[in-house]
Amino acid sequence: MKNFDTRAYNISDFLEWQQTGLLELSPKFQRRSVWTEKAKSYLVDTVLRGKPIPKILITQTLNVGRNVRTVVDGQQRLRAILGFINGDFKVSRAHNRDYAGLLFEDLPEDVKSEYLKYEIGVDMLFDLAFEDILDVFARLNTYSVKLNPQELLNAQYLGYFKQSAYSLGFKYAAYWIEANVLSEKEVTRMAEAELSSDLLGSLIEGIQPKKAIPNLYKKHDDNEQASLDAAERFDRVMAVLGAIYSSDSLKETNFHRVHFFYTLFISIAHCLHLVPNLDDVPRIEIGEKNIGQIRNVLDEISARYDEVTAKDALPPDDDYRDFIEASRRATTDLSVRRSRTEFICKKLYEAI
Repeated sequence: MKNFDTRAYNISDFLEWQQTGLLELSPKFQRRSVWTEKAKSYLVDTVLRGKPIPKILITQTLNVGRNVRTVVDGQQRLRAILGFINGDFKVSRAHNRDYAGLLFEDLPEDVKSEYLKYEIGVDMLFDLAFEDILDVFARLNTYSVKLNPQELLNAQYLGYFKQSAYSLGFKYAAYWIEANVLSEKEVTRMAEAELSSDLLGSLIEGIQPKKAIPNLYKKHDDNEQASLDAAERFDRVMAVLGAIYSSDSLKETNFHRVHFFYTLFISIAHCLHLVPNLDDVPRIEIGEKNIGQIRNVLDEISARYDEVTAKDALPPDDDYRDFIEASRRATTDLSVRRSRTEFICKKLYEAI
């Protein structure tokens, strides 16, 4: 039998309850408040943009004629939302350039009004005994799915590198799904963020092994300029790739395989911008007039790969041998990634 109601309250309601002592944010069973200022700013930015946040679970108890509300789940979210109003921290530039460095009181009046009117979904429990509240809290934390590496990074980092990588992932997810580079199921577990992080990091530092992604977050999360510059280069590479291959045409080639796509992206990026640690690898100039020639070279590489792998044997003297052997393994080590990229750049340079 259902013993809760689903409601929505404005932030101004929570503020009033806090100011009048009718909101308890630190019940004994709750986790301690451990959010960083970045995490708080990220949540506030979500509210400022009018995007939804997860529901909060509250129990309501009548105490001496007054309704006291105790937060069962969501106290850190409420602490951040109300703390911003109280002037505890500012909005980070990594999250919102329009309001970067502003306290709540510094926001335009209409923005402050919209912030206070923002509705938070609430599941409201009524007059539950303490042991029943503990049971609810335990159940809430039973259904957590084990996070994959990218989801762990999403929870840990909130700075410039993450914001750039995630924005790019959102921007190009549809293309990658339509081209079969990624599946919709993979994207639900942040595969687009992992791919964009991998590519963005390679534009900043040069080709890296995939296992280096966490270190890229750690190293560049506070590096605004590097992330912004790399994001601009990322967009230009994707524009050229889109000119070479529509999503429908890309999925008909081997470049829809994610390790092939990484190599294609870095090869084009190197021609356009000179990727770090590829100084000795030849480059071509890319323009509207040679897009067709570039596609012809890439189609040939894909077709030759199919031809050789269909025979299930590598030709001993063919110049494709090392490339095909490296590509069949689909590994993401630095040396293999570099050798695949060198091969494609060399083929482009020889033909154009």
